Amino acid sequence: MTSIVVELDTLRSLAFGSIGMTYLPLGIPFGHPMRIVKVINTTNADMFISDDGVLDKDYVPAGGFTLYDLTTNQNETAGWFFRIGTQIYVKYATAPASGSVFVVALFGEGE
Repeated sequence: MTSIVVELDTLRSLAFGSIGMTYLPLGIPFGHPMRIVKVINTTNADMFISDDGVLDKDYVPAGGFTLYDLTTNQNETAGWFFRIGTQIYVKYATAPASGSVFVVALFGEGE
C-alpha cells in the first residue's frame, strides 16, 4: 500500500548563468519514487528538459512551468512514479539573461 501523506523533497535549481546549450543536471537525482514533479522556468529563455541528458523530452517556455501529476485518480495501491535515481537535466533553447530553473518534487511518506 502506498502512503496517503506526501512530503516535499529538497528544492532543486540551476541559475541562468549555469544553464548551457548542452544538458546539465538540475540538482541531485531523486532519492524517492516521486509522485508529482513540477519544473518551473523563471528565466527569460525557453528550456528543454530531459531525464537522460541526451534527448529533448519536454519544453518549458520562458516564465512557464510543466507539471507531472502522476497519481491523480489513482487508488491506494496503484499509480505511476518517477523512479528512484531519476536525474532531471536542463539546457537552453536560447541563452537566458536572468532567472533560474527549479524542480519541485513530492513523494509519499515512508516511500
